[in-house]
Amino acid sequence: MDKLNQILRRVPVWAVYLLGLLPAPWLFYLGLAGGLGVDPIEALEHEYGELALQLLILGLAVSPLRRLAGLNLMKFRRAIGVLTVCYAGFHLLVWLVLDVQVPAQIWADILKRPYVTIGMAAFVLLLPLGLTSNNASVRRLGAAWRQLHRLVYPAAVLAGLHYVMVVKGFQFEPLLYLLAICILLLSRLPVPRHPFARRSSDST
Repeated sequence: MDKLNQILRRVPVWAVYLLGLLPAPWLFYLGLAGGLGVDPIEALEHEYGELALQLLILGLAVSPLRRLAGLNLMKFRRAIGVLTVCYAGFHLLVWLVLDVQVPAQIWADILKRPYVTIGMAAFVLLLPLGLTSNNASVRRLGAAWRQLHRLVYPAAVLAGLHYVMVVKGFQFEPLLYLLAICILLLSRLPVPRHPFARRSSDST
């Protein structure tokens, strides 16, 4: 793992942004060229949304991976977070501009369709995190910056629920994403020390 960490330290952050954004125009091109099936708009919307969810889970996994496996991705956590918001934005834009298109229908869907409401709530929580993922915001907000970025936790749960609700029929994949989110969030909870362990340590 030390050797892998040494290799990762040589990788520039801009390369993560570049590689992370490459699927966006490629998927859009596939949609135009008929490479996304009979319903390219729905497929494009799904692909962008799933990439956002995968990046969100990767961002949540950065700290547990360092603590439990020794894999240090902290250098790239901000880039992963920004890419998450970008793909969530692409997902939303496809739905707004290419799918629904009618402003009145957009508002009606947000109010009447629970999966749309939950998905929109997740994006609203993620947006300020993306906007403040820069050094100037860290300096300006101070200690409040860390509190603000804890909004990623409820946003992740909402995003996972959105995916579970939006798919047609029973599918394992969305449930696995939601399970991964729950496990990663639970891994952040402090582990209470066993009272007997405390007694034994006090007696030594």
